[in-house]
Amino acid sequence: MGSKLNYLVATLGLFMGLILTTHALPPKQPYQSHQDFVDVHNAIRAKVGVGPITWNKTVAAYARNYANQQIADCKMEHSGGPYGENLAEGWGMMTGEQAVKFWASEKPHYDYASNSCVGDECGHYTQIVWRNSVHLGCARAKCHNGWMFVICSYDPPGNYEGERPY
Repeated sequence: MGSKLNYLVATLGLFMGLILTTHALPPKQPYQSHQDFVDVHNAIRAKVGVGPITWNKTVAAYARNYANQQIADCKMEHSGGPYGENLAEGWGMMTGEQAVKFWASEKPHYDYASNSCVGDECGHYTQIVWRNSVHLGCARAKCHNGWMFVICSYDPPGNYEGERPY
């Protein structure tokens, strides 16, 4: 009886340990392929008649490097680099698709007739649909504070004052 009880206690302890370990692990980030970023961008661009944007490994490497630099504090500062750029941060598992849709939500603030933002910011949206930007590179990084940092870089850059995005 004693050995059966010891076995039961050891098995129960192992089972409880697995449960506690499983719940203590951080949640896995959903897989994010570069095509997810491209598809959302191209759907938004198509709505205004702008041609597709394609993934570029060089631009993506730049975005990945900058995202990795932000993990200490998730600071929302532009890199000042050679590309157009959209930044976002969100709590938890913010996906690239969510970030791009967040930037695109500025569309109602862009007035094509006056080529200006009306009432609120629209520069993230106009960068997404900038007709001359044909290469894209994006990255996400989980910051130490639990936030997700997302960057998309665009080549050539856009949002030149006085020029229309499309």
